[in-house]
Amino acid sequence: MTDIMAQPLTTEGSPSVPELQQPFVSKWASRYRGATVADLDPPAALSLNPSDSISIALLSAFERDYTHLTIVDSQTRALLGYISIPQLQARLERGEFKPEDEVRTAMMRFRRKDAAKYQVITMDTPLEELEAFFAGVATAGQKQDFAVITDENRRFVLGVATVADLEEFVKRRPA
Repeated sequence: MTDIMAQPLTTEGSPSVPELQQPFVSKWASRYRGATVADLDPPAALSLNPSDSISIALLSAFERDYTHLTIVDSQTRALLGYISIPQLQARLERGEFKPEDEVRTAMMRFRRKDAAKYQVITMDTPLEELEAFFAGVATAGQKQDFAVITDENRRFVLGVATVADLEEFVKRRPA
């Protein structure tokens, strides 16, 4: 989760005016050149059900070298939440969970009932927008580690993009 929130504009001798903030400026915009999330070539999403065991989640993630797995309802396929594999490993080591526990006990649930508004990330989302999402521009500075890539109507989970995926894309693309 990256923190690139805009700073209030000030002039010498005048007080800060929070409502006059500078827009987000991408640090890699010159390298994107119109690229979208599809250009990251994200692997297909691996979604688990809440009743799957934590050991299945770990095995599935390690087999594919994934750091995040999405959790979907077993009947409706609705996106319920996610598991961060590094966090899950740390919590297992601390004894908070056992490998045979269900994923539902360890997953982070998406808050659907409160006023939280979700930013839809699709394969057509420009990389500048994805970078701003990771930077927390739309979430009051709360940085994001990953983005769930869906179709425009948020019916299907197509993949997951991480900050590392974006950084790797920039490294491969000449300035």
